[in-house]
Amino acid sequence: MASSSLTSKSILGSTKLGSSSLPSELRRLSSPAVQISLRTQTRKNFQIQATGSSYGTHFRVSTFGESHGGGVGCIIDGCPPRIPLTESDLQFDLDRRRPGQSRITTPRKETDTCRISSGVSEGMTTGTPIHVFVPNTDQRGLDYSEMSVAYRPSHADATYDMKYGVRSVQGGGRSSARETIGRVAPGALAKKILKQFAGTEILAYVSQVHHVVLPEELVDHENLTLEQIENNIVRCPNPEYAEKMIAAIDAVRTKGNSVGGVVTCIVRNAPRGLGTPVFDKLEAELAKACMSLPATKGFEFGSGFAGTFLTGLEHNDEFYTDENGRIRTRTNRSGGIQGGISNGEIINMRVAFKPTSTIGRKQNTVTRDKVETEMIARGRHDPCVVPRAVPMVEAMVALVLVDQLMAQYAQCHLFPINPELQEPLQIEQPQNATAL
Repeated sequence: MASSSLTSKSILGSTKLGSSSLPSELRRLSSPAVQISLRTQTRKNFQIQATGSSYGTHFRVSTFGESHGGGVGCIIDGCPPRIPLTESDLQFDLDRRRPGQSRITTPRKETDTCRISSGVSEGMTTGTPIHVFVPNTDQRGLDYSEMSVAYRPSHADATYDMKYGVRSVQGGGRSSARETIGRVAPGALAKKILKQFAGTEILAYVSQVHHVVLPEELVDHENLTLEQIENNIVRCPNPEYAEKMIAAIDAVRTKGNSVGGVVTCIVRNAPRGLGTPVFDKLEAELAKACMSLPATKGFEFGSGFAGTFLTGLEHNDEFYTDENGRIRTRTNRSGGIQGGISNGEIINMRVAFKPTSTIGRKQNTVTRDKVETEMIARGRHDPCVVPRAVPMVEAMVALVLVDQLMAQYAQCHLFPINPELQEPLQIEQPQNATAL
């Protein structure tokens, strides 16, 4: 290339210029045989991480699998070491989530038996990634052959095609509630960590099915037990309202229809100080986690929308000092969180679930070729998702809290705390308990 040339050539991010196109001070230093290469700045390791299958920063969970593939599961990264863990610890909540429990759930028969294949040695977590797998044993992919042609109303069939241009047509793939196995299993581990470390308890129950609404004053959140919740197939702690809810589900189930409902979740003994101001408020993290569950359509925290009918004087939670010298609030309209940070009171929230989209009734839709048609969706589905959603909500709340607990410990408890204002995160353990 001659020194007087005005042409340029870009090769692999480098731009070669003739001397006449350079600034005068550089041109004086150049000769006809010299070329100066100016390399443009490019990111060699540019990556896009937008898969949407992971949650958490310190206690991080990634789920995998499709509803009618070989199986589903998760990888848990960041779990603390030396925590006693076996498959049976996870199986209890997986059994609460599994299909085929009763007449008001899907008749699909799956044992949902989990297997831990890494991250645990001799019954103790090792601090390395934990792999949990649950095989699918009752697939009926042919039930969904029509889905390859037409879109089921209110399902993710159409939007998956709009996003990816391809999708798994057997059972909804990743949009199926079967994916939540990969949430419930690590959620059971998270609940165990929270219980062992801080005595934290997470309990969810069905508070509404269609038009049947359980009055809040009929549930004593201070003394609510898992046994009361699991005492009936709808998971409502009040026997009278449980019967009404079951009847409401039966009424639509026999007609090939479905209904929605609400799951209420409470957290007792949550450590103070979890969450951060501004973007990562604790209630914002809880909302994101709960709203990531299939079929969710609404989230309320504390007083929720009902609080808009109150004045500030009526709504404010006044402080007092209890007999143990702890700062408490006389009421709890804040739902256990103020300024995005937990205050030690009971955390409470409500999650709304829509009616199950798959129903045994003829509906209008369009094909993938954009032709209008009619279809009756096939497959085995819950007439109401809320009874099985109870352990799912508990799991997501637990994943948020254990992740926030680890963040709080790292930021605010790495150095000695201010005992005048802060409390130790770890409660005193019984002598026979295994300390973390």
